Amino acid sequence: MNKVKLDEIDHQILDMLIDNTRTPFTDIAKKLLISAGTVHVRVKKMEESGIIKGSSLTLDYVKLGYSFIAYVGIFLEKTHQTKFVLERLSQIPYVTVAHITTGKFNIFCKIRARDTTHAKNIIFKIDDIEGISRTETMISLEESINDKRRLMHTIFNEL
Repeated sequence: MNKVKLDEIDHQILDMLIDNTRTPFTDIAKKLLISAGTVHVRVKKMEESGIIKGSSLTLDYVKLGYSFIAYVGIFLEKTHQTKFVLERLSQIPYVTVAHITTGKFNIFCKIRARDTTHAKNIIFKIDDIEGISRTETMISLEESINDKRRLMHTIFNEL
């Protein structure tokens, strides 16, 4: 798969959109001293090449009452059950991320809950999925680093 070439203007556009996906193209254009049409064309090019895959909102889950985060390592009875188990995990809305992994766990996922009681119920639902032999849970005390901008800047510097 070929890497897509981005120039400094593309990097700056992405940088502003990562800070705020709702930044109007006209605001980006003013800051970069280019036309809004140029911003539109470049963003469209990055969407078509697959670099930009939509946009998202950042929610304050604590204010919404979902401050509890846990990570659940899942041990499968047989590895061929991975797809089936992932399909069942995707039906539990509180499972927000799931990775197929090497090492200790077959699947590693993140859950978000209201409190420990709610988390326990989610974990019990996970445990009940056919094909899971057992789980191991780690409670997140605090999310200390969640900075996609640092990664983006590192990737840009490596291009």
